[in-house]
Amino acid sequence: MIPAIAIISVLPSLLQQIHLPSRLEPVPFTQVRLEDAFWAPRLETNRLKTVPHNIRTCESTGRLANFARAAGLEPGEFQGIYFNDSDVFKMIEGASYTLAGHPDPALEADLDRIIAKIAAAQQPDGYLNTYYTLVEKGKRWTDLPVKHELYCAGHLFEAAVAHFQATGKRTLLDVARRYADHIDSVFGPEKQHGVAGHEEIELALVKLHRITGEKRYLDLAKFFLDERGRDCKRKLYGDYCQDHLPVREQSDIRGHAVRAMYLYTGVADAAALTGDPGFIGAMDRLWQNVVYKKMYITGGIGPSAHNEGFTVDYDLPNDSAYAETCASIGMALWNHRLFLLHGEGRFGDVLEQVLYNGLLSGVSLDGEKFFYVNPLASRGRHHRQPWFDCACCPTNIVRFLPSLGGYVYARKEDSLWVNLYIAGKAKIPMPAAGAVQVVQETDYPWSGKVRLRIEPENEAAPEFTLALRIPGWCRGAAASLNGAPIDMAAAVKGILPIRRLWKKGDAVDLDLPMPVRRVESHPAVKGNQGRVALRRGPLVYCLEGADHSISVRRIALPRDAQIEAEHVPSLLGGVTVLRGAGVVSEPSGWSEEDLYREAPAPKKVAVTAIPYYAWDHRQPGEMVVWIPEDPALAEKTSDRH
Repeated sequence: MIPAIAIISVLPSLLQQIHLPSRLEPVPFTQVRLEDAFWAPRLETNRLKTVPHNIRTCESTGRLANFARAAGLEPGEFQGIYFNDSDVFKMIEGASYTLAGHPDPALEADLDRIIAKIAAAQQPDGYLNTYYTLVEKGKRWTDLPVKHELYCAGHLFEAAVAHFQATGKRTLLDVARRYADHIDSVFGPEKQHGVAGHEEIELALVKLHRITGEKRYLDLAKFFLDERGRDCKRKLYGDYCQDHLPVREQSDIRGHAVRAMYLYTGVADAAALTGDPGFIGAMDRLWQNVVYKKMYITGGIGPSAHNEGFTVDYDLPNDSAYAETCASIGMALWNHRLFLLHGEGRFGDVLEQVLYNGLLSGVSLDGEKFFYVNPLASRGRHHRQPWFDCACCPTNIVRFLPSLGGYVYARKEDSLWVNLYIAGKAKIPMPAAGAVQVVQETDYPWSGKVRLRIEPENEAAPEFTLALRIPGWCRGAAASLNGAPIDMAAAVKGILPIRRLWKKGDAVDLDLPMPVRRVESHPAVKGNQGRVALRRGPLVYCLEGADHSISVRRIALPRDAQIEAEHVPSLLGGVTVLRGAGVVSEPSGWSEEDLYREAPAPKKVAVTAIPYYAWDHRQPGEMVVWIPEDPALAEKTSDRH
């Protein structure tokens, strides 16, 4: 037997990194190329279908015309909802991420044309909002809780940073800086007091600070974060906008789910730069509250359509689940920031859970239809749509997917961290060791076997640590370095550190077993009692009507049912399905003379489960994630559409 490698031992310095805020730096998406069979085709669909679809629809719905009209380039009135500017900015952000990986002169020219209209619409003092320029002149900053001026500004800043990173052009970045300078002249401790009703500008200002080095932008972000929940100089907006308590005092997550996620992402960004213990403590309390008591198994959040957000602990209905796609994207953003802040695997686990389930379900396989809400059960009447009047979800999807490469790796001084397992290549500058190329080879999420080849450009460089996230869903994980087994007891808080003087050709192999798992809910989740959900690896599964001749709501899955995984390349773009034997109670056979009868034995029925993200791509039909174990809990009859 080959002995476990002694150099895998966890050094005290690394333990300190893992236990204390590590303030990891993400490896930019521009340095990562995804080449796997799962994500790469989706990114190509996003490039070829979703980006053009978003551009066309922003054009046809008047969103782009609003900028031309605000600039006086064409006649006409404002079209659409007062925050429609934000959709254009998110579309630009997504198109910019796409350009970074696939140079496209035609797309770049389209963006140049759109950005020219945006720049022309900017007012002499830097202000930029087409609704107020065209509709409510003279009323700037008078309705912060509702009219989304700061929210739209934040999305402009994010788009400008992405466009500059992708193209090197300053055209949109200069527009963003002028607007940020204007906002800084309006708001502050000795100026106007107020916060965004819909958060977003806070995290965007931190991004703008990081790309420009301008400290005033960070100070302004901190002002908005510190101002929230303080009523000394203004009226509070309430918990719908997370404006009921100062952020440092919040423990129970409340209100609109997307707003909350954007706010807390900004808080995590500020905490990473300042080390503010009040912010860090609040983030930990709020994370525990949402993940342990208010998150769907898909990673979706916000069960209620009434406030598009949170209610009480353990309120997680399935058919009426709101679980907005934008909220899932916000959950991914927040957990990635917390992973960078703490260097703990639990945050990467939630990011992965959201990514492969509640987020990915938000876009169709063809890239041109979208879910706004993502229920965990359907009677066949819920379908993706090409667009929405409030189009936040399609434009959020188009910007998130091409930025995915930026979520895979992180670095800090002499450590390189792997957060997601996606085949591809990355060239990562290490502060101490010089440039290191990492090559991932894997068929994740269908297989848990991962090989990472480490290729330092300078083999004489100092040793550094390769820190690998061991997913929380995995039991019995194993790893080896150049064929020699690694002691998995070295893993701390979901992170396996491997420290050595790396040489070209070094290979780390991970084996993450993916048996089918039956998951049950906390007893307080009333709608799931006596029911189980199926998981394999990071994927949550569901039963869909297209695979069954009877209503899936009538099917039960006994505890002793054997379930096997089978990969089907021809189905839904290539998926691993789960097959087993369920049972169904026969409700028919009653006559008018029968009040009682001998109970018939449940009838066996073949069961096929598909990944949740892939439902609603075939004929309309029912869907369920949570399956009863006892036939008595299953429906006796059900509508089928």
